[in-house]
Amino acid sequence: MNAAKGVAIGIVVLILIGVIATASVKIVDSGHRGVLLHWNAVDLTQPPLDEGLHFVVPFQDEVVNIEVRTLKYASDARSASRDLQTVETTVTVNYHPDKERVHTLYKNLGLDYENRVIQPAIEETVKQVTAKYNAEELITKRPLVKQDIEAAITERLNQFNVVTDVISITDFEFSPLFAQAIESKVEAEQNALRAENDLRRIEVEARQREANAIGLANANIAEAKGEAEAIAIINKALSENPNYLEWLKTQAWDGKLPLVVGEGGTPFIQIPMAP
Repeated sequence: MNAAKGVAIGIVVLILIGVIATASVKIVDSGHRGVLLHWNAVDLTQPPLDEGLHFVVPFQDEVVNIEVRTLKYASDARSASRDLQTVETTVTVNYHPDKERVHTLYKNLGLDYENRVIQPAIEETVKQVTAKYNAEELITKRPLVKQDIEAAITERLNQFNVVTDVISITDFEFSPLFAQAIESKVEAEQNALRAENDLRRIEVEARQREANAIGLANANIAEAKGEAEAIAIINKALSENPNYLEWLKTQAWDGKLPLVVGEGGTPFIQIPMAP
């Protein structure tokens, strides 16, 4: 009887030891940080627990695992532009909790911080930013709008110890009628720009043709002027030196004796005379 009672007590002691040992050891999973709780109150006096094995006070302390790897949250947002056009867009936020501030995050928001903070931040930010632009600017200035939304969401989430990695924004969607009107306007502007470029090209080509014509005319004038000056020089030489005509005859003779020669024995050569 005493032996059986001793065995039972031993078993109970072993169970108690096992329970205490289990309650004393906490494991923080990979990619997580541990929030230490004392009687369910968050301990802010020390940083969050790193990955691995940790010993705590049994039955008093608990450890809450919070994932700190990059997470993804997508939200559909409906808003209105400055000219009261309805705009629909999808914003995707890649984020992670601040690894050194997850205990504060848990204390203030708990584990459901996505629905409490991230979704409202996206919806309110998109409404505030799109209200600054008209519908056409949301299309033509999309990079600037995206930059404003990213900056506003990042600033807002940082206040809650949530760090944004990447924010993606899909194309803004409008009603089919308005989208068609915008497309027609953009097409008309492109056609007008194309026509303006064609007009500039035609003007440049016309100026080039005009310049070529002026250059050709100047060349012809210079050639005619040169011929006139040459004739004037010849006439002057003839009037000042009668023997110059005979010299010209000898320069123009090809060395063949003609059938008829002049009185001086020099072949008759036609010398062009100025009128």
